[in-house]
Amino acid sequence: MNSDEQRKEEQEQPASDAVELTDKQELDLESPKLGQPLELGKPLKLNQSSDEQREVTDLAQTVAELERQEKDLRKKIAALQETHNQLLSEQLAQTQATVGKMVQEGLSELEQRKQGLQISVEQLERRRERIQAEMRTNFAGVSQELAIRVQGFKDYLVGSLEDLALAAEQLELSPASYPTEERTTAEPDSQATDYSPQTSFTEQAFQEQTRQIRNILDQYRTRPDYYGPPWQLRRTFEPIHAERVSNWFFSQGGRGALKTIGSRLQNILIGSAIISVLRSIYGNRLRTLILANTPERLGEWRRGLQDCLGVTRSDFGPERGIVLFEEPPALVQKADRLINQKQLPLIIIDETEDKISLSMLQFPLWLAFAPDPEQLSNYQY
Repeated sequence: MNSDEQRKEEQEQPASDAVELTDKQELDLESPKLGQPLELGKPLKLNQSSDEQREVTDLAQTVAELERQEKDLRKKIAALQETHNQLLSEQLAQTQATVGKMVQEGLSELEQRKQGLQISVEQLERRRERIQAEMRTNFAGVSQELAIRVQGFKDYLVGSLEDLALAAEQLELSPASYPTEERTTAEPDSQATDYSPQTSFTEQAFQEQTRQIRNILDQYRTRPDYYGPPWQLRRTFEPIHAERVSNWFFSQGGRGALKTIGSRLQNILIGSAIISVLRSIYGNRLRTLILANTPERLGEWRRGLQDCLGVTRSDFGPERGIVLFEEPPALVQKADRLINQKQLPLIIIDETEDKISLSMLQFPLWLAFAPDPEQLSNYQY
């Protein structure tokens, strides 16, 4: 019995030793080193050895899987980097192409605008040349150029000497009492015009006035005085203007219509010449009544008469030398009052008046400008 118990105690003693080493061995097995061989001589249980092998195997597989994932990630990163670089290159190329296209379109647009501006400048230059040519030839509201005036100075002197010689001859041949008789015979004529509306400028009725009118028109045409006194024509008087004025005085007897020359300024020049001639004959008794249907056109007449006759704004008004009207009835009433006051009204009708009131035709002096049918559209503002 004692021997049996002794053997049992010897068998249980290594077991207790194995139990004491279990904690240390478990610590070593929980963190095994890779590649380190296991110590087979230690007394381990079979279950613990298999678990450790499975754990080592799992760890090896995990490491291999992680390494494989690392390689895949590196490949993906490289692919993404390459794709990113490619996209940047494509975007840069596309941006450069877009910017180049925009620059090209901008240059094309600027070129078109440049061409358009050049065309506009050429048109304006041609228009300026056309206006300058018109001012040099037909524009009545502006004096001729200085060169033209200097060139005509010789003709002016020659004409003045001839007129002086002619005047001297007439003074020598005229008796001393003739001027007095002329004044006495001329006064009844002017008095007759105070009371009779049948004023006429035909050569049979008033030979003396006819001669005086012709002399004044010749003076305006051949010897213009650009700095003369007020109510005297101060602008260049062309032969075409003299022809129209002479026709109105001598062919129409101071009562009729004249075809417009082509612009309101030309008509104002003709009207100014007629006013100046009548003013030199009748003096302050002449009252000019202008009829135009808009304030703008009346403004053009006022400025044109100031420029051609040297008058001021104070000469315009109901009781002044020139009166402006927009409506025919008011003009007719004013003309009737002037006749009753022994004044002489001169009615001038703008070319834009389509209809002329018959009541205006009863007065001794009236001038209407008839528009040219071909240029009628030019007066439609």
